[in-house]
Amino acid sequence: MSTSPTSTSSSTTTTGLPGHAELYDPTTGSWTTTGSMNVARENHTASILGNGTVLITGGYNTSPLNSVELYDPITGSWTSTGNMNFAREYHTASILANGKVLVTGGYNGSNSLNSAELY
Repeated sequence: MSTSPTSTSSSTTTTGLPGHAELYDPTTGSWTTTGSMNVARENHTASILGNGTVLITGGYNTSPLNSVELYDPITGSWTSTGNMNFAREYHTASILANGKVLVTGGYNGSNSLNSAELY
């Protein structure tokens, strides 16, 4: 069992969607607010990368998103990174043995997607 903090989204923005992140410390059972995401979103994925940063892909904010952000738990800051080719929510993200993240499927607001992308 890991005792390092993990993150989740919470809070309200003008769209009514989550905008900031909170860190949970399982050793104390307490939550601490950390930096705000650049884009409020729901129905996204979060993947912990090998370097300890957290990759947030897609989701929804008035429409499906193709934006991607990285969270640095050391600094508590968010950085926008390259957009995905397709906006998607309700997708999956899997970390591969080579460290890349495979993002698959989801919904684009009109149709289910059969496309896949690598980060």
